[in-house]
Amino acid sequence: MEFTEVLNGRRSIRSYQDKPIETGTVQAVIDAAVLAPSAVNSQPWEFWVILGRERIEDLSRRAKAWLVEKVAHDPTAAAVHQRLHLATPDLSLLYHAPALVLVVTKSLGKQADEDCCLAALSLMLGARNKGIGTCWIGSARPWFNLAATKTELGIPEAASVVAPIVLGYPTEWPEPHVRNPTNIHWIR
Repeated sequence: MEFTEVLNGRRSIRSYQDKPIETGTVQAVIDAAVLAPSAVNSQPWEFWVILGRERIEDLSRRAKAWLVEKVAHDPTAAAVHQRLHLATPDLSLLYHAPALVLVVTKSLGKQADEDCCLAALSLMLGARNKGIGTCWIGSARPWFNLAATKTELGIPEAASVVAPIVLGYPTEWPEPHVRNPTNIHWIR
């Protein structure tokens, strides 16, 4: 694929085929992620990979239940919106994906989270280039950062999950959304 095709074709995929992703394909996508820039080349990222729909569905159910409880009594508009979204009975928080990659920062450096975000974007673009769909599940990040969850997954206590990203072969590639006009301020 040409770079502009990859960039223009990347979408958040929320429906995946019942088809596993080979470990070599996940490795290739992570190889793309580590090409991301990082402050003073610190490369503060690690990647925790979970393969298999059953295991990911179990994590999805538990993360959703935790989120439902967390926002149950929160009166803020964001929590109300999240409650409505989570109330959908058949919603799988991780969209029945066959693979999950957690982009984790192993550093407390000033730019570590931002560097991991760059790696996450590179991962998503690398996946699109291989015909793999992705979706960054930001709402699941607090659950993945719970001490009990990190212990279960073997993630060090001092590390932080920055980007939970599901991967899989899409049932379809959605059409692009219309982008808002960009404000560009030229300073001369």
